[in-house]
Amino acid sequence: ARSRGAAGAALLPSMLMFGVILASSGLLLMIERGILAQVGPPPPQPPAGPWRRDGRHSPAELELEVLRDTRNRTIRALCGQRSMPRSVWELPPGQRRTVLRHLLVSDKYRFLYCYVPKVACSNWKRILKVLDGALESVDVKGKMDHQSDLVFLGDMKPEEISYRLKHYYKFLFVRNPMERLLSAYRNKFGEIKEYQQRYGVEIVRRYRKNAGNSAGDDVTFSEFLQYLLDEDVERMNEHWMPIYNLCQPCAVRYDFIGSYERLHADASHVLEHIQSPSFVRFPERQAWYKPVTAETLHYYLCNTQRRLIKELLPKYILDFSLFAYPLPNITSEFCRQ
Repeated sequence: ARSRGAAGAALLPSMLMFGVILASSGLLLMIERGILAQVGPPPPQPPAGPWRRDGRHSPAELELEVLRDTRNRTIRALCGQRSMPRSVWELPPGQRRTVLRHLLVSDKYRFLYCYVPKVACSNWKRILKVLDGALESVDVKGKMDHQSDLVFLGDMKPEEISYRLKHYYKFLFVRNPMERLLSAYRNKFGEIKEYQQRYGVEIVRRYRKNAGNSAGDDVTFSEFLQYLLDEDVERMNEHWMPIYNLCQPCAVRYDFIGSYERLHADASHVLEHIQSPSFVRFPERQAWYKPVTAETLHYYLCNTQRRLIKELLPKYILDFSLFAYPLPNITSEFCRQ
């Protein structure tokens, strides 16, 4: 591992990331050999278990602490590498623009939130608008405006950016990478005409022999994954760009990383930490929303060419490794279930 780490330090920053993961966890080696059989399905995330009366942690709380400790240790190991960025100013201009464009600011409550599409970011934006007085309630109906009444760190001067990065509470929320991709696929190509026309038509034209006059609303999951495989990560749409590239956890030292699997409990933790008013709560899921279930993810993954999934995993390997998500199980035995 040491020799591999030393060799990785000489690579370009983008390649160094993969070298670090290869040395620390062997995930890429597993992908290369196709050894996914030993990687089980994602374990259920522990609920926000209560404290025991004797003052000790409950088993659920202990499991959560292990998960968070794993994430923190992995992030420290990766970000401690000599060639990794220590601040946003060390990032290439394109990467710096991306992360600053995804950091939302609340000067009133002194926090920065890195929003990640398909990880409940619309509800967090509602909360920011309520906290800043631009919205009366998080339950106000209507389409979410993702730009107005929001303050982005990228719109500020360098000295203002540096001050907030140093002194404000910083957090983000993460999600299982494959589940997030499936959510983006179902939403954008199944419901949003703009995405069907802008991306869907091109995907069908590029990967289907008999494309015909497709309107882009019939993109298959396999075609979508092939498109991602051929895309430059830095040029990806934010809805399927890896979380690492969106939020740069090495250049921005986040105080808290919540998860989609424990959304309400982790959101409550953040709201309590920033001392938000008691009437501000994380919104309940909308009745029309169709979540990605474990069964749905299982169906899509097991009906997709294994080659596609295995070749795509390296592009999202940092999201799997840094945020402690297991690789997808696509073995024949599991898929027969």
